[in-house]
Amino acid sequence: MVTEKNVQVLIPAANLLQLNDVNETCCAFLQKQLHPTNCLGIKAFADLHSCTKLLTSSELYIQQNFAKMVEADEFLSLSSELLVKLISSDELTVPSEEKVFECVIRWVKHELDSRKCILPQLLEHVRLPFTSEHFIFQKVLDEPILNDCPKCKDYVLEALHFHFLKRNQSDQVITNPKCIRYNPRQPSGLLKVILVIGGLGNKASGSTEWYDSKIHRWQFGPTIITPSTDGCVAVLKDNLVFALGGSSSGSILQSVDVLDLSSESPCWESSVDMLVTRKELGVDVINNYLYAVGGSDGDNTLSSAEVFNFSTQEWRMVSSMSSTRADFGVGVLNELLYVVGGYDDLSEALLNSVECYHPSLDKWTPVAEMCKYRIGLGVGILDGVLYAVGGEDDSETLKSVEAYRPSIGVWTTMADMNLPRKYAGVVALEGLLYAVGGLPIGIRSAMVSALLDLFVTTQTR
Repeated sequence: MVTEKNVQVLIPAANLLQLNDVNETCCAFLQKQLHPTNCLGIKAFADLHSCTKLLTSSELYIQQNFAKMVEADEFLSLSSELLVKLISSDELTVPSEEKVFECVIRWVKHELDSRKCILPQLLEHVRLPFTSEHFIFQKVLDEPILNDCPKCKDYVLEALHFHFLKRNQSDQVITNPKCIRYNPRQPSGLLKVILVIGGLGNKASGSTEWYDSKIHRWQFGPTIITPSTDGCVAVLKDNLVFALGGSSSGSILQSVDVLDLSSESPCWESSVDMLVTRKELGVDVINNYLYAVGGSDGDNTLSSAEVFNFSTQEWRMVSSMSSTRADFGVGVLNELLYVVGGYDDLSEALLNSVECYHPSLDKWTPVAEMCKYRIGLGVGILDGVLYAVGGEDDSETLKSVEAYRPSIGVWTTMADMNLPRKYAGVVALEGLLYAVGGLPIGIRSAMVSALLDLFVTTQTR
């Protein structure tokens, strides 16, 4: 039997004795053991013993799990040659280019005296133009080890120039075939898109559309099982899209549908129902746990919350919010779940209150109130900032936007959107904040927000 204790002895012995079946069994065992904490070691072992299939699979695993791999201790001992090979790859899968910059700085600082001379070579392969302008001003320019590196400063200026061009050529895709830093990574099978599901036209819609920001094009996806309105969606494990609750044909739903975007032929399938029927609810994900919060059961607004464990396929109730609320915004920041605004049937009032849920404590705590009362608002997270976008107060549909920074603990008014919107979808993609659809009826466009550019400009004057 192959075990963790004997596998490293069996493979060289099998190679020496030309026992191919034993070698393949051992390699298959190691392939199943791949993890962010050991993938570099397994890759090195496969390379040393000419295990071609294991080497290929470990290299692919490293590319696809780079963000988690760089947090492990193994990463700090990586050779400069292998680090360059990794970060120069177009197929490297990272949540953002900020992560690549941060891991390079961390690797260099681990042995600063011997590694600082390699920094220009490493930064050459970091696609700084695809970090946000806010990140450049707040993190990159303030990084001490870049101060004595003229070449590194050139890369930073290049990134700022890219953002200048993007502001002045907003309708064009900016590329430079001769410069790797001007070209976005294209991880195979893991293209980042904006997904829009369902909604309300002349009737409840079951359509799915996705937007590719690289080619500025909308395309249709598979139709959802139960067309509904007032539901909510969230993404788990980067590829599983969950659509929860809502109302259909006058009934309030507790059903959950799931779409696996990584499958060869993605289609919607039924998942485990929630414990409570909910429409106008809030949904988001923390550490691969899916939270469904508040909403309305058709008679009353709710304060209850529940969480779905994907591994066990079970829902369980967690602590309730301090107030009932529906039609609110929700977002996750620093592994805390924020619920923002909405309305409360008990007090018959629109809300500007905000509270956040701490999963480790199973506890809700109040947060500073917004500047405005908002119902049907959108919430987006960008560069560690929580944005409350549009919605409706007691008199009109809003185009105003405000931002919350946990480090400051107050809400700040930001630049207005071009159009007033309520029930818009709000999402961050490639350093931009998008507001998609919503009411008034007839808005079909996706609008790129100027929030980030205005914020950075204001901060750096």
